[in-house]
Amino acid sequence: MNGPEILVSFAPELGVFVPHERRGGPTKAVTDGVSTLGHVVESLGVPLTEVGALVVDGREVTTGHIPAAGETVTVRAVTRPQAVPGAPLRFLLDVHLGTLARRLRLLGVDAAYESTDIGDPALAALSAAERRVLLSRDRGLLRRRELWAGGYVYSDRPDDQLRDVLGRFAPALAPWTRCSACNGTLRSATKEEVAERLEGGTKGSYDVFAECGSCARVFWRGAHHDRLEAIVERAVGEFGGART
Repeated sequence: MNGPEILVSFAPELGVFVPHERRGGPTKAVTDGVSTLGHVVESLGVPLTEVGALVVDGREVTTGHIPAAGETVTVRAVTRPQAVPGAPLRFLLDVHLGTLARRLRLLGVDAAYESTDIGDPALAALSAAERRVLLSRDRGLLRRRELWAGGYVYSDRPDDQLRDVLGRFAPALAPWTRCSACNGTLRSATKEEVAERLEGGTKGSYDVFAECGSCARVFWRGAHHDRLEAIVERAVGEFGGART
């Protein structure tokens, strides 16, 4: 770029996306005189999915604003909880977020997940086709134009990832109502209904079962239930949600 020079400052929350020298306050940026402010912000490293408001010389502008020489731009982070208008709140997670997907499903959150790498264009197109918020740690993926909505996952630790998503998007929680394997909905099932799919030890030790209406997988309170229950208790205690 070789055009009007502006001053840009980023909210502290966006520091992870920009070079260290841009994290302390306003810094100079040279534009080309025709690109939008949204394009300029993304060229500096910040996906627009993470931008809450763009303020130019004290007034809020849209991403389509064309910067003029001498303008001072403040890039704010998204407000939390973040409203996602236009569709029921549903998520799509990329191939690297399998644990997060299973934990969201455990809490009853609609979380589609691609267990194989179908490629960035296909993921973005699926987000648009199904109007799902795409969750990813891939900044390039979150800058794709066909994306319907998205959110950067700021941590690589599943516990922190879950808190981040629940705190940012505030989805309604309904634990134990969704299949952790395929994202389908669960229904109560009697032992007789699922007996043919149970091993002998399970059949003799448990009496309460649930069945996925989509993949027919059977669930019961087995050896891992206490660990899963702890995840649910922490999430419901901090972010709310009806227990089922």
